[in-house]
Amino acid sequence: QVQLIESGGGLVPAGGSLRLSCAASGFDFSSYYMIWVRQTPGMERELVAAIRWNGDTTGYSDSVKGRFVISRDNAKNMVYLQMNSLKFEDSAVYYCAAATPANWVRREFDYWGQGTQVTVSS
Repeated sequence: QVQLIESGGGLVPAGGSLRLSCAASGFDFSSYYMIWVRQTPGMERELVAAIRWNGDTTGYSDSVKGRFVISRDNAKNMVYLQMNSLKFEDSAVYYCAAATPANWVRREFDYWGQGTQVTVSS
């Protein structure tokens, strides 16, 4: 059974930091791209950050570049999102997702977590 379980969300003042974690199980984690996606009500999902299966390549949306850092620990089947200098507009539900390399090219994600709420107070 595939599971992606996010944790670490919460309420934080603007300028603060949060670290999201995602625990993966039930699939070959070290072969998958891992992605963080966020969504606010009425808005399209935004691909925030992604990391290649071996961790050697990362990518970020322009809105978070320089503030967020994605990382992974393949020994622990974990992926993280360190979020610094948080802004009000970063408030969203953050989802962890996984994609095979072929599906990553198509931006089609194979597995999703249930999401964790991040609220940044202005």
